[in-house]
Amino acid sequence: MKKILLLIFILPSCFLNSQNSFPENQWEFNNKPVMATSDNLWMEVTSLQPADLVSNSIEASLFQVSSNEGFQGADNEGFSSMLLKEQLSVLNKTTPFKVYHNATLERFIRVYLKDRREYLNRLIGKSEYYFPMIEQYLDRYDLPLELKYLAVVESALNPVAVSASGAKGLWQFMYGTGNEYGLYIDSFVDERFDLIKSTMAACAYLESLYKTFGDWDLALAAYNSGPGNVRKAIRRAGGTKNYWELRSFLPRETSSYVPAFYATMYLFTHADFHNLKPESKETAYHWTDTIQIKGQLNFDLIQKHAGIPLKTLRTCNPSYKKDIIPAIPGRKMHLTLPLNYMEQFIEAEKDLYLIKSELNIVPKPKKVIAITEMNSYIVEPGDNLNRIASKHNISLEKLKTWNGLENNFLISGQRLVVTDKERVVHTGSNNRKRLKHEKYQIYKVGYGDTLFKISRKFGNIPISELRTLNDLENVNYLKPGTELKIRTNDTASRITRGNKS
Repeated sequence: MKKILLLIFILPSCFLNSQNSFPENQWEFNNKPVMATSDNLWMEVTSLQPADLVSNSIEASLFQVSSNEGFQGADNEGFSSMLLKEQLSVLNKTTPFKVYHNATLERFIRVYLKDRREYLNRLIGKSEYYFPMIEQYLDRYDLPLELKYLAVVESALNPVAVSASGAKGLWQFMYGTGNEYGLYIDSFVDERFDLIKSTMAACAYLESLYKTFGDWDLALAAYNSGPGNVRKAIRRAGGTKNYWELRSFLPRETSSYVPAFYATMYLFTHADFHNLKPESKETAYHWTDTIQIKGQLNFDLIQKHAGIPLKTLRTCNPSYKKDIIPAIPGRKMHLTLPLNYMEQFIEAEKDLYLIKSELNIVPKPKKVIAITEMNSYIVEPGDNLNRIASKHNISLEKLKTWNGLENNFLISGQRLVVTDKERVVHTGSNNRKRLKHEKYQIYKVGYGDTLFKISRKFGNIPISELRTLNDLENVNYLKPGTELKIRTNDTASRITRGNKS
């Protein structure tokens, strides 16, 4: 699970339950997934390598601070190491985490105060929206409330954050881990972007990691780099489970991950002392509500007939990747809206389900026809769909519908249905020869045989042809002893004779 921070902060998405009115202009934002860049608003932990972990030859970066570099700031005069030690000591007594002073943690704190003050103010402002929701679910799982700061380190509180490695959402779940912890992902829906469901998944994952390692420092490290890397670091460090003793054996990013978490915890806790102020207080957790959807809808339809801005729908519902709320058997789909839009949606809802013709969804093929030798054409090099449709006097739409095609991609040797009548297709020089002179032989499948191997054994005949002739459209494993019908021609016969000799 890889953490990323983004160049642009987008206003938060929305949640459940509310009773206050909502300011309309707060939801006019496009909240589509954004890729990370190297110039991050918060901190890229791989950039901040403390002096005790890097060689002197590494080039200094914006985040690196030498051991003798002083810190100057009008808001931090008198902020000595001794005072920081006292503050961390007090903080340590109020949390189950091990918040101890050391040079690495102090360096992180001072760098953030010096170079990231503006972004800290912005993050503190965003936290006033996100933290109440996160704390609610941490409490439900009986987890330390301080874990809310992990969302800051992971995504800079951006619900549609996407890392270069494919981690997504507020909690930066990779595809596999998201699936493992119950987040539904398909072509239309990605619950890694769903704030409630991803937060619940993060709670379950963190709970599991703590049970595995029995230590929150190691659980945090495992959240970032995976349990396997933490176990390897423990072995390489001689069996110690003290994070600060084994961190040099962890991946580079993870060695800075836990210090970043503690620095964030300290700065949010002592924001007033360091004159850090939230940039704005315009959003609120309780200004939204959620309704269960009874059928398939799309955002364009809702915008047109319920009068809810498209950007508002996207901002509040980032898990719907294509602006479509699909009807998935066995799953409940929800729509989250600001309270001032909920009434007009409910008024229009009944009519929305009746307006099927306006749904912006790729229709499923209405008439997919089974491929046979009598109704099909074998794609030749240089063919395209328009040429094939014209050659057989059918429309391009029919050609794609009969074959269940959603794009124009073709492969030489592919069979396409070109008529809905039961007749031989006489077209294409190669196809005419094949259909006129085709003879067949029986081949018995041997151990280790695959369609690919059999295809090569008989003159590179198309695998699609083997599937069609032998009714193997949904079969991937060939049982030894199975008899297959193989088209024979001069080439195939020659190869067969050669193999026998």
